[in-house]
Amino acid sequence: MEDRIFNRLAIEIDRAYYTFKRYMAPSTFAFLYIEKELTPTQLGEFVRISDKFLEVDKNHYFINFVFTEQDGAFKASQNLILNLDIFFQDSVSCIAIDTFDASKSPRIVINRLHQILKETKKNPYSRIEDEDVLNGVV
Repeated sequence: MEDRIFNRLAIEIDRAYYTFKRYMAPSTFAFLYIEKELTPTQLGEFVRISDKFLEVDKNHYFINFVFTEQDGAFKASQNLILNLDIFFQDSVSCIAIDTFDASKSPRIVINRLHQILKETKKNPYSRIEDEDVLNGVV
């Protein structure tokens, strides 16, 4: 990952931590994987207006489900996957979700999301996973 991309993600994560500490407003972080190209404008049509997303590369987006705990982010992810399936006319997109923990550094959050996404891609039947998928990974 390019340094400039990592720095943008770190700023977004730190901003969410500040918002949580100051206002007790939760967030949930996610990584979206897509095989075909999708512009930020197109993705913006499928996510809630309150959600923030950053393009990592042509196949990955970082999403911050703002003001949303993990169960709400899971539901929003289900809706996003459904819309992407219809848009792309396939079923290969997947999402990794990590539990919000303000004690984790941005690097740890990003690394965990990468690990979760890697495991998620291995199972075509479960296209949205959280950190529980890492329990059996050595």
